[in-house]
Amino acid sequence: MLPDRSAAQGACREDTLWIKGDWGQARFSVEVADTFDERAQGLMNRPAMAASAGMIFIYERTGPVSFWMKNTLIPLDMLFADEAGVIQHIHHEAIPLDETPIPGGEAIRYVLEINGGMAKSLGITKGSAMRHPFFLQEIANWRC
Repeated sequence: MLPDRSAAQGACREDTLWIKGDWGQARFSVEVADTFDERAQGLMNRPAMAASAGMIFIYERTGPVSFWMKNTLIPLDMLFADEAGVIQHIHHEAIPLDETPIPGGEAIRYVLEINGGMAKSLGITKGSAMRHPFFLQEIANWRC
């Protein structure tokens, strides 16, 4: 008899992103921004976001990524990950409406935006692994 994989597969859904590290695990309900227009809009003009929510930005190619907070009304933590889904940089508490560029690094493929202060309160650190079905599964550190 084959093992039941439905529970593991159910955990990997487009609207859910997992993060794990030495600190433990966290799950976020996410919106996916994987087109130019969706990435350009991001979380602009939203007055609030649920505590366990976020937005995952998915790029077609790995490269340098920079964000800003123009028209973004809530403070955000930005978690910049490489093509394996490993967090390479965390920008804590980005300031609402600030137009100062926030560089994430040179080899970034994914960016997760969550409520400001959430990364520190959960203990999320650089080197933690993210899991999402849109990640390149053949090289993902934590596969679906």
